[in-house]
Amino acid sequence: MDEIRCEAQISIARACKLVELERSGYYYKSVRDDSAVEDKLREYATKLPTRGCPEYTKRIRREGFEWNHKRIERIYVKLGMNKRRRKIRRRLPNPEKLPLLQPLAPNITWSADFMEDRLENGRKVRILNIIDDYNREALLCHASFSFPSQKVVELFKRTIEWYGKPGAIRTDNGTEFVAKAFAGFCSDFSIQHQRIQKGKPMQNGYCERFNKAFREDILDAYIFEDLAQVQVLADAWKQDYNNNHPHSSLGDCTPIEFKERRSA
Repeated sequence: MDEIRCEAQISIARACKLVELERSGYYYKSVRDDSAVEDKLREYATKLPTRGCPEYTKRIRREGFEWNHKRIERIYVKLGMNKRRRKIRRRLPNPEKLPLLQPLAPNITWSADFMEDRLENGRKVRILNIIDDYNREALLCHASFSFPSQKVVELFKRTIEWYGKPGAIRTDNGTEFVAKAFAGFCSDFSIQHQRIQKGKPMQNGYCERFNKAFREDILDAYIFEDLAQVQVLADAWKQDYNNNHPHSSLGDCTPIEFKERRSA
């Protein structure tokens, strides 16, 4: 209306007549205050951004407000909340850098990491490796098609039954290790979870060096028909590695030999 008046340089009465609008309608100013509804909708949009107007309305009613659902929907659209919002992924904070030191005894710090390969038919297979940083002993080499966080927790519990409880576990920031199930496991067992910084795999250098040997000797050396073949070779390689593989960093001792000499 105001644009028409400015362009045509005509009076309010003439402009209202042209658009067939009563002058009372032009002068009318709503006295309804929707600020409370707007604040409540903004509150729910911040707290529950993936929900919509119907759920917001139900929650508002449960709080005791008796606003009409049409009014809530009108203000919902007015605020632009009906438009699709781009999902923002929450980033995990980058962990603090920790020095990679050789522990002075077994079960002080374990390192864990995943490896990937494919079977002959193209299906992906993953291997969870756990080693003791003290003597680089391979504690677990478990192959599976998938590793839900709860399965990872069960494998760590099984390893603890065999070797005892570590004081800390060093991992990367994979989804299996940042899951609530793994955090709860570390809390229940009073284990410190040491996460390396993003994009810094050598902060988990002991396990990375172990993975390199495992890949060269097993994953790159064979073509597997099924998961059982991967596990059989992994178990055999683990025993040979622990008992026969000389480490230059351990004075050319094998992991088992190094632990036995130190304990003696």
